[in-house]
Order: sequence, then C-alpha cells, then structure tokens
Amino acid sequence: MGKQSYRRVLTIAGSDSGGGAGIQADLKTFAAHECYGMSVITALTAQNTQGVSGIHPAPVEFVAQQLDAVLSDIGVDAVKIGMLFSPALIETVADKLKAYRVEHIVLDPVMIAQSGDTLLRADAVEALKTSLIPLAEIITPNLPEAAVLLGQADVEERAMADAAMQLAALGCRNVLVKGGHGKGENSDDCLYLKAENRILSLSGKRLETRNNHGTGCTLSSAIAARIAHGDDIETAVRQAKEYITEAIRAGAKYHIGHGHGPVHHFWRYWK
Repeated sequence: MGKQSYRRVLTIAGSDSGGGAGIQADLKTFAAHECYGMSVITALTAQNTQGVSGIHPAPVEFVAQQLDAVLSDIGVDAVKIGMLFSPALIETVADKLKAYRVEHIVLDPVMIAQSGDTLLRADAVEALKTSLIPLAEIITPNLPEAAVLLGQADVEERAMADAAMQLAALGCRNVLVKGGHGKGENSDDCLYLKAENRILSLSGKRLETRNNHGTGCTLSSAIAARIAHGDDIETAVRQAKEYITEAIRAGAKYHIGHGHGPVHHFWRYWK
C-alpha cells in the first residue's frame, strides 16, 4: 500500500502574537479541517485582544525566500492570503504564485484589524487590485474592505450583490462579500459565482459576543481548506460559513484577555 498524501494549505499572512488572528488562526483552522498547514510570514505584529501596538514587516526578499522554500519542495493544494501591508510585498507574492502556477488562491484583503488598526498601507490598495486580485479564485472582503476596493464611501448591506459583481470585474473568479459589519439580527453574506453569473445569499444569525477576533482570517482559511479537500467554491463557502458560525458560538462561552477574544477553532474536538 502506498503512502497517503496530505491536503496541503499555505497561509501567506502576518503573525498575531495574541494567537487569535493571522497566521496563528489560519494554522488552527487548517488543522481543524484535517489539512497540513504551512506559513509564509509577511509581518510580525505585537498584538493582543485589545489591539495592535506594533507592526514589523518582513523584508520582501525574505518573504520570497519563504515562498520558494515551500512551493519548490512541498507544494500546495490551496493558498490563503491575508495581511500583505505594502505594494512591493503584494507584487512579490503575485510573481511567485504565477511562477509556481498556483491555481487555488483565496484572498482575504485584510486592511483593518478588529481593533481598528491599519494593516494595509493606503498605497498598496492599487497593487492589490492590479497584481493579486486577478489571480484569486475567490476574494472575501467585508463591507468596509469592499468599499475601499471599489473607491466608495461605504457599501450597504442591500447593495452587496452589486458590490460583488463590481469586484469580480477586477479579474477574480468569485467574490464573497461578508455582512458581519452590517446591522440587524442577521449576518448575511453574498456569494457571486462569476462563471455562472449567479448570486447566492448565505443567511446566518448574528451572534452577540466580544470574542470575534480573527473571524475573517478563519473564514477564508476554512474556504481554502475545503478547496484543498476538493470542494467546489459554493460548497467550500457554505461549509466554511457553518464552521465559523459554530466557532463563534463556542468561543462566546470563554473569557480571555480584556478586549476582543478569539473564536474556538477546535469546537468539533473539545469544548
């Protein structure tokens, strides 16, 4: 009998010293979905449940070295991209993904932390739109991020479908606009499947909790993990939304830190 193969998922993102978001949340999510997780660290952050007190970007050349090390040897079944910070970093990541012909890319256009701290330089937005978004199988902006990418003051919940289609025009294959920053008792997301020109509304009950740090990182990582397992985009997104909903619900029962705590990534395995 031959040896088994892992489902390999790589995260390209920043490190969260508090463990609730970024690389740490991504690797927990991959493990929870029975995937082999790898990481390329783009920045170190001094961060906890209350906010980000410092950001130390990794040298672009070293990020390229990390990408070469992983992609030339281990390879990937899917890639999740989070915090990238600068135009040079975005372009380097895009060039490496093209050079290694990586197909399944989930891009979470991280711009602002849960605490309100800026995680993407203003001059990097254009690079994100021109260099990286066209490579993505799916992008997963929240409402404020969608507004920035579209150059609008805001995107209202009722306009999510229009925003998703406009974002798809930037070149990505699918768009998930997340409604977590909206109002009301529901937290509905909007999925646009470009090839089918089909809009799906994914409904969900809003869960009241302070433990919502890292929800965006976790959702996009879960999508990447499901794609690595062979799910199509619609199935991957639905499965990931179910996972993050339960992770938020389970995490709400815990107390950690003095600010926005994390979700419970391993709710399936221990309470």
